[in-house]
Amino acid sequence: MNLRRSGDFGNAWIGWYGEDHGGLTQWRAGWDRFFDVGPLRVQPSVQVASGGFRGGSLYAEAGDTWFVGAGAGRTNLRPYVNLNFDPNDMVMLAAGHRTDGQQVQVILVADNREHPDQRHLHLNWKVDRGDGEKLTFDVLAKRGDVDGERIRRLGASVTYDWPRWSLRAAWDPKVNFTAQDMLRLSVAARW
Repeated sequence: MNLRRSGDFGNAWIGWYGEDHGGLTQWRAGWDRFFDVGPLRVQPSVQVASGGFRGGSLYAEAGDTWFVGAGAGRTNLRPYVNLNFDPNDMVMLAAGHRTDGQQVQVILVADNREHPDQRHLHLNWKVDRGDGEKLTFDVLAKRGDVDGERIRRLGASVTYDWPRWSLRAAWDPKVNFTAQDMLRLSVAARW
């Protein structure tokens, strides 16, 4: 479960994760926001979670139609259920093109702390369909070690946003570089 609020302050969220049959549970909260700093757009983020987890990241991007970006993230290495594709202790490079309500972007995310062999390469395409509707495709190529086995897998997500609702389906093989594959379905409402 996730409750998210966006406004002039940026994006803030609080959420809860739980597994069936007495598995892991975790409360989590976070914040991020883009700031214009001269020719750059800069996005800091912070996350906290029960169990003592603390993390943060910083991303900077330059350019309007054509753009490039770089970022890094760090945590205190406490347990954290990561529900996105990418590691939190990482470096990131991005490049893309925005025009006429569309954006195409290539993003490389590399773990640079505990598992430096782990890499994610994303191809992300966003389309503004008008009337507050958006369509996003994200294709993921992942490689790295999982329990001593070298893997290469493809994952993907598709998101459709309406003005009031959002629907996402995501396939994440070897989620967070574990033996587990994950299919996630998400429905969100805005108010």
